[in-house]
Amino acid sequence: MRFQGCGTALVTPFRPDLSLDEESVRALVRRQIEAGIHFLVPCGTTGENPTLEPEEHHRVVEITLQEAKGKVPVLAGCGGYHTGEVVALARELEALGVDGILSVTPYYNKPTQEGLYQHFLAIANAVKIPIIVYNVPGRTGVNVEPASMRRLAEIDNIVGVKEASGNIAQMAQLCATLPPDFAVLSGDDAIALALAGLGGRGVISVASNVIPAEMTALAQACLDGRFEDARALQRKWLPVMEVNFIESNPIPVKWAMARMGLLAPVYRLPMLPPAQASRERIEKTLSELGLFSK
Repeated sequence: MRFQGCGTALVTPFRPDLSLDEESVRALVRRQIEAGIHFLVPCGTTGENPTLEPEEHHRVVEITLQEAKGKVPVLAGCGGYHTGEVVALARELEALGVDGILSVTPYYNKPTQEGLYQHFLAIANAVKIPIIVYNVPGRTGVNVEPASMRRLAEIDNIVGVKEASGNIAQMAQLCATLPPDFAVLSGDDAIALALAGLGGRGVISVASNVIPAEMTALAQACLDGRFEDARALQRKWLPVMEVNFIESNPIPVKWAMARMGLLAPVYRLPMLPPAQASRERIEKTLSELGLFSK
């Protein structure tokens, strides 16, 4: 499994004029690699990819690949509503040299389970690189049911799922019925440990934008079966995991990173900076954990 342990769902930094901040992209990727991250996920939804122009999407992935230099796998975001557009982007990302793609289910149109299967089959038939399905029904309005995931797992280059349904019973069924070499990854930091106990293989993390070494250590402890160590890390860093979702992701995590001096607090509409009460809570959490000083 190339995609196990902790993978960071990288934010995309922008300059005050809303242009792509390439220098900060490089710095953030280097910071992740130096912290020992297992793999990188540029241009996912945490990276505000719906607001990226196609050339910006390609550029962020190119920079990530340049900085990774083969040291860690790069799993690039590649999902959307329009199957034909997703197929075209998948081919372009494959040509850039990514190690795999993370593809969120089509949103809003609520395809049937057969529609979901055919959507991912079309992507898989278009490329040879591995594909991780991203199931996040709270945002897309559609759930990839376990029976559908089992069908998808029979396709050679569909190798895992980022499961963010929040449904522990569904996660348990996935881990119990999918092939052992099919990676079930948590899409929620706070329940990555719980999923690992069921047989999950890691997490695609938002919190690791802030604490990459710590989330990597937690994921590695789970992989190693050192659950007492993992629980200790979970207890310590749970406030960071939770505060990242007091408003819609990636609003809080980008604000936290800005307060840590990692990027400018710039968002593209419809994302906005957090409300004052949220800012205070984020900063209090960071301060209490020694992540920045006011």
